[in-house]
Amino acid sequence: MYLTRDEEKTLAGEEGVSRQKAMELVVALGKIYGAEDLIGITSAHLSGASYKTIGDGGLKYLDDMVNGGAEVSVPSTLNPVGMDRERWKEMHISQAFAEKQLKIIELYKKMGVMSTCSCTPYLGENVPSLGDHVAWAESSALSFVNSYIGARTNREGGPGALAAAILGKTANYGLHIDENRRPTVIVEAETDGSVFSYSMLGQAVGMAIGGGIPYFKGIDPAVDDAKTMSAAMAASGSVAMYHVEGVTPEAGNFSLDGLETIAVGEKELKEAYGKLNTADDIQLIAIGCPHLSQKEMRDIAAFLKGKKKRNKDVEIWFCTSSRVRNECAEEVKIMEEFGPVLADTCMVVAPIEGAFKRTGTNSAKAGNYLPTLCSQEVMCTDIWKLMEVVM
Repeated sequence: MYLTRDEEKTLAGEEGVSRQKAMELVVALGKIYGAEDLIGITSAHLSGASYKTIGDGGLKYLDDMVNGGAEVSVPSTLNPVGMDRERWKEMHISQAFAEKQLKIIELYKKMGVMSTCSCTPYLGENVPSLGDHVAWAESSALSFVNSYIGARTNREGGPGALAAAILGKTANYGLHIDENRRPTVIVEAETDGSVFSYSMLGQAVGMAIGGGIPYFKGIDPAVDDAKTMSAAMAASGSVAMYHVEGVTPEAGNFSLDGLETIAVGEKELKEAYGKLNTADDIQLIAIGCPHLSQKEMRDIAAFLKGKKKRNKDVEIWFCTSSRVRNECAEEVKIMEEFGPVLADTCMVVAPIEGAFKRTGTNSAKAGNYLPTLCSQEVMCTDIWKLMEVVM
């Protein structure tokens, strides 16, 4: 790899131990993936925020970085944590877990990371522009910004994204390079236009192709559709970018000659639905994976207004960012007649297995991760059908 003189000084430790460790990691990743050099980034988004997922080892690593003087050099946001910082008792969280989770957030803050913890930072504080190079580690968010916004990032791991944030640079390979953003398969898609059908479409495509870069025809996703489809494809496969005809900024930049075409319609969506559904009854309904947007909050509140929760045995969690919760005060009042609106957390990275065994969700992403990360049986269906369980 080619390094500038300043980069070589960083690697040699002349700018401190933390920057040296960051450079060692970024250079090592670059060599593994064949990068020729480093490239500057405009922002970072960091995973590895929940105590459930990083444990004591991750907590010590962050503490060591802080003690070594680590600071991020570009705007950086954080993924959801394992609990709502103020309402963790409502989530059946232990005092010991809460203390360590708060410590993790504080360590990131000491490094200059913004403390809003969301998987949808592009709806708030961290909005890249077309052509920006960034280092993002949340699989659904990085897919969204690659595909819907046209920023450029690889599927970073948590430590790699933190290292890039500290340096303001990442290795120049993969989706940072024009040629590697070329579509690999054409998808003739059909949906009913609902957010849930886009989630099932993402699930079906991820199951069908695994990785690669699909080029969609026949759909016109709005922001909420795109975020849920991005999340599903990243969870059921490893799709980090896709093109939508007429939507993705780069969709017209590449020839489609010679690409295989696959059809994804009613049959494939039913198969995706069947794969995700393993529970006939549920103890928890968890909505907001990825985090609920303002529009989704308004839609849910409008649906629930004037209704009553009849089934008291099923808990409901609505998950969003603290920013959206603060901006939707009236909607929150209505929704909390049914269950808490939790900020900066997510059912997937919370230790829900201590309190629940069967969870309902409208998210294919959650439907993929809840069995493996949370030991849950899952009911995955449209939010309005889920609400029928409690009405």
